[in-house]
Amino acid sequence: MAENKAEFTADLLLWRHADAEDGMPDSGRALTKKGLRQAKQVAQWLKPRLPGDCLILASPAKRAQQTAAALELPYSTDKRIGVQADIAGLIAASNWPKRAGTLVIVGHQPTLGRLAAWLLAEQPADWTIKKGALWWFSGRTRDGDTETILRAVVSPDLL
Repeated sequence: MAENKAEFTADLLLWRHADAEDGMPDSGRALTKKGLRQAKQVAQWLKPRLPGDCLILASPAKRAQQTAAALELPYSTDKRIGVQADIAGLIAASNWPKRAGTLVIVGHQPTLGRLAAWLLAEQPADWTIKKGALWWFSGRTRDGDTETILRAVVSPDLL
């Protein structure tokens, strides 16, 4: 009997910005003290697990930029994952599942939750990713079929 070989080809991490201040303009809202602590907690868990060649993309919103900065790694800003993003924009930015390697997207609800639902259930749904939480997906090819695997969910209140 032939052994099924699974090959991981890509990792996609969806990281919702941490707790932010209320106010306007929406794109200028900064992290609260709690949010800064949340971002640091998740970053401390994540950083040693990331490969050196990972790509980090953050929404241009201040709270997402501050969350990404907690990793203390280079990151790029991509307006396709901004406050008004949709699933198509996130997929275009990530090139999922065709992009090999590891990609971290630091963005917003409800789009991140909707993308998580699409990745796992292949249908639209309004799933919630908690503030500061990270969902780690891996794409793999098994017997010629592409599969999406949920590898980890990390919430700052559990760290």
